[in-house]
Amino acid sequence: MKTKPIFIALLLAVGGMTALAKSHQVKSSDGQLIVTITDDGGKPAYEVSFQRSSCIMSSPLGLKTHFSDLTTGLEMGECEDRLVNEPYELRNIKQREVHYMAQESVCHFLKNGKPALDIIFRVTSRDVAFRYQVYPQGDRKSAVITAEESGFVLPDGTTTFLCPQSKPMGGFARTSPSYETNYSLDEPVGKNGWGEGYTFPCLFKVPWYRPQGRCDLWVLISETGVDGSYCASRLVNDKDGAYRIAFPQQGECNGIGSVTPAIALPGFTPWRTITIGGSLAPIVETTVPFDLVQPKYKASQEYIYGKGSWSWIIGMDPSCNFDEQKRYIDFSAAMGYQSVLIDAFWDKQIGYDRIEELARYGKTKGVGLFLWYNSNGSWNDAPQTPIGKMNNHLVRRQEMAWMQRAGIRGIKVDFFGGDKQNMMQLYEDILVDANDFGLLVIFHGCTLPRGWERMYPNYAASEAVLASENLHFGQGSCDAEARNACIHPFIRNTVGAMDFGGSTLNKYYGADNKHGTVRRTSDVFALAAAVLFQSPVQHFALAPNNLDDAPSWAIDFMKDVPTTWDEVKFIDGYPGKYVVLARRCGDKWYVVGANAEEKPYTATLTLPMFNKGTSLKMYSDDAQLKGSVKELKQNKKQQVKVVIPKNGGLVIIDQ
Repeated sequence: MKTKPIFIALLLAVGGMTALAKSHQVKSSDGQLIVTITDDGGKPAYEVSFQRSSCIMSSPLGLKTHFSDLTTGLEMGECEDRLVNEPYELRNIKQREVHYMAQESVCHFLKNGKPALDIIFRVTSRDVAFRYQVYPQGDRKSAVITAEESGFVLPDGTTTFLCPQSKPMGGFARTSPSYETNYSLDEPVGKNGWGEGYTFPCLFKVPWYRPQGRCDLWVLISETGVDGSYCASRLVNDKDGAYRIAFPQQGECNGIGSVTPAIALPGFTPWRTITIGGSLAPIVETTVPFDLVQPKYKASQEYIYGKGSWSWIIGMDPSCNFDEQKRYIDFSAAMGYQSVLIDAFWDKQIGYDRIEELARYGKTKGVGLFLWYNSNGSWNDAPQTPIGKMNNHLVRRQEMAWMQRAGIRGIKVDFFGGDKQNMMQLYEDILVDANDFGLLVIFHGCTLPRGWERMYPNYAASEAVLASENLHFGQGSCDAEARNACIHPFIRNTVGAMDFGGSTLNKYYGADNKHGTVRRTSDVFALAAAVLFQSPVQHFALAPNNLDDAPSWAIDFMKDVPTTWDEVKFIDGYPGKYVVLARRCGDKWYVVGANAEEKPYTATLTLPMFNKGTSLKMYSDDAQLKGSVKELKQNKKQQVKVVIPKNGGLVIIDQ
């Protein structure tokens, strides 16, 4: 009995501490998404609910710097709210005209009564984003961010769709990590990949309990706005079962550079983004990576996007010779394509003078050239040439001046070293210099783009995925091609342009189309992939022999398919199983699908994007993956019945 008053006093004390905690809510304009920010116990935290159902549980916020711990001992001051209303246009990613509207709240946090940290949230009907602004303290005008506390606590029962981060300095010529690992699908939360967490973006399926029963919420976590002033991050799950932001691994870039970013004060961190929906539509259709950033410079010219051909994926290094590249220029011209990508060793096997000759020849055919470069440097052992050009500011600009004189269209730069701040600065330096000389830029063996389509006007695309080269190198990748194609539209390609280099019509990945790894997917699948995988510059894995050995309807489609789009709509799908989506270019819609499951995908699709009574053209496969084209019309409900066999595809367009 004597302990009872003490127990009550402790309860009152704890209650008093909780009562002193401050909180602030930010709601989307439709009230569906609500973010609650608190400072309970001096520790900033947040939680997110969707239609009153928690999808991000109470999760930590804050940073640690080399001179101050900004994760604890903080008090929330005033929060300033405003409406962000910003229309903008993008030529090079999935939605051309965007009208971005978000509720913004800037919450000022004090430490020892002085401004220390702002936590800035923006909320739309499908997206939550936050970042930090760090203030000077005393004479401190710069900061090393030693850690970021930002976490994402998912409810019990959540399953994951994640791409494990590889350890540094492994793989081919010690070039990892380069965002090229297989996804793990439908696994429970709590794992940590191969011990190093996961690459962005990260997809989660959260149980959603509603009056009519359980269904699922989809949550995509990523980041945007990373440039040369910060490092890129990953998601790790190494304590308390919560996923949190982690900086690069020490071994990246051959150990060169710091894993912790340094910023001038006051300074901002990149945005952390969370896209949420009761279906996969918000995930597929989100524009949040681009909404939150601004162009960093003006385009030096009107850049030409479009389609191109690429000999290396079929013919490998030996194909990089003058005669073969001239043949591919003729092939691109016959297809009405805008470019040819000349891959590694061109400097040794063709030479600068004959590249100029090819560029002049291509100009007569309306075909521009992209040239491959090694990014190195000293961060891995990749031997492919040209090497030692893109990592040196003076040499790089001299090389780009030559390319400008020769009329080169763009560059593909490969084999980067990781996600440290020094490497992010190299990406930005290459882009800025290339714009000065009117060059488009594609990155390979690289990090994920983080809002770069809007930030850098001459940025075209990044690989950052297990791309088409693996189809040439291993039969296992061919066997899994449909599965992977049903993953990327929901994860990797949702946040940025993906340079995959696929859509082959060869049966074999070999120059004679008789030897090599065997393609398991259909010709219609190849057409669908040209739309499923989005990049404003597409170098397809087609070959000149396809003019004679591929179906004429497939060649005709590949001649006409766009690479830039005005709109995207999710129709149906599940990561790794099947996908159906639609993209619009001008007033023409392309509805495409693919299936990776043993059982054929059978559905009645409602397609309101086509006018009632419109005559449609459907490319489809039979059970033996033999493709055909037929005309059809929707019924009065604007519906069409479709069947997609395993490894097959679907394309529906209006006439």
